[in-house]
Amino acid sequence: MKLSGITTPTQKKYLREVGNLAKYFGKSPADIGKEEVKEYLVHLLEDREIEVGTYRNYVAGIKFLYRATLKREDIVDDIRYPKGKKKLPVVFSLSEIESLFSVTENIKHKALLMVMYSSGLRISEVAHLKITDIDSKRMMIHVRQGKGGKDRYTILSQRALLCLREYWRLYRPKEWLFEGYNEGTRP
Repeated sequence: MKLSGITTPTQKKYLREVGNLAKYFGKSPADIGKEEVKEYLVHLLEDREIEVGTYRNYVAGIKFLYRATLKREDIVDDIRYPKGKKKLPVVFSLSEIESLFSVTENIKHKALLMVMYSSGLRISEVAHLKITDIDSKRMMIHVRQGKGGKDRYTILSQRALLCLREYWRLYRPKEWLFEGYNEGTRP
């Protein structure tokens, strides 16, 4: 899986789901046929009532097993991914955001929230930011190895920069922008 470029978290999901498939039938996936795989997938949708996005991950793991590992593509060749429903995210109003920032007293927490919200970062991305990832001249943040292992740039708002500067004066982080409990460690 690693050689195929599959990330470690995705590898764990695939292995867990293949293990669940084997447990469901009480036998090795190598001994499970096309109709049994379909039965299992129906079980996931109807009995376990999993969400479409989760189901897509399970299908991907099972397809990888049969295509790449067992070289039995015929087992999964007619299994399709369902179309997911596109949901709009909840967008807070300006007053709700102001309320959140105004009740956050710890400057480190406030800076973290402000950077995350204004730049559209995921929690894991903000946790992996280094001091050198902040480019105050160009008002950008370099996100390294974000979702899917991709690097990208995102915006740095003026207000977030001011909050970061206040945070910097108090905490003086060494390498990681938002250090963990122990100095020099990642959160």
